[in-house]
Amino acid sequence: MNTLALGPGWLDPDFLIDRFGVLGVLVIVFAESGLLIGFFLPGDSLLFTTGLLITSDVLDFPLWLMCVLIAFAAVAGDQVGYLFGRKVGPAIFTRPDSRLFKQENVQKAHEFFAKHGPKSLVLARFVPIVRTFTPIIAGVSRMNYRTFVVFNVVGGVVWGVGVTLLGAALGRVDFVHQNIEAILIGIVLLSVLPIGIEYLRARGRAKGTPAAAPAVSPPVSPAAAPPAGPLAGASESAADGGDGGPQQGRPARR
Repeated sequence: MNTLALGPGWLDPDFLIDRFGVLGVLVIVFAESGLLIGFFLPGDSLLFTTGLLITSDVLDFPLWLMCVLIAFAAVAGDQVGYLFGRKVGPAIFTRPDSRLFKQENVQKAHEFFAKHGPKSLVLARFVPIVRTFTPIIAGVSRMNYRTFVVFNVVGGVVWGVGVTLLGAALGRVDFVHQNIEAILIGIVLLSVLPIGIEYLRARGRAKGTPAAAPAVSPPVSPAAAPPAGPLAGASESAADGGDGGPQQGRPARR
């Protein structure tokens, strides 16, 4: 079955499953869930294709067991990412860019984690790139370990099992078989939709906020202006706590 060829052919889910089988699927899910080098791997489309191939009898493997193993690989990947984040700490924010590492990806995951808190471990599962870096950021932030485990398990099961079962369910529909490439492209677009929405919202907020507003001091009304003449020196001395040198005008009564 020829499915999808977005980008390099070796990232085509059908090619990966045909070449590496079930073990390859689990390794990719594990790597994309928490290893820095796994952010570019096809997570959503791979899981969908796996479920579709199983229900189509192209991949001879029990669906229930595949779902269990995928969920385990996803949870284990996030666990490794969390421990890595705790070990490297804030140093990850100063790590120089390379071909496989971009500070931009770290910042996106940091903003996502800061905005959504622990539930980001569930939501990020459905956002490519962000799902790879979010458990690492959770480790850097030293998120409570028990809380991390709970949300990690929930996210791994909902994403890993959910997308695989979705592929298995839709794999029984003739329309899906006839338009498999369009379906998988749609899944990829839906997965990156949250990033696009957040980007547009951030641009809108930036345009709506005057850049010079914080630097401008509020205007002083005439009523609030410091008095002129002999009382001016007294006002300045009071503002300095009474230590502002010789005062002008009438001396204070004792």
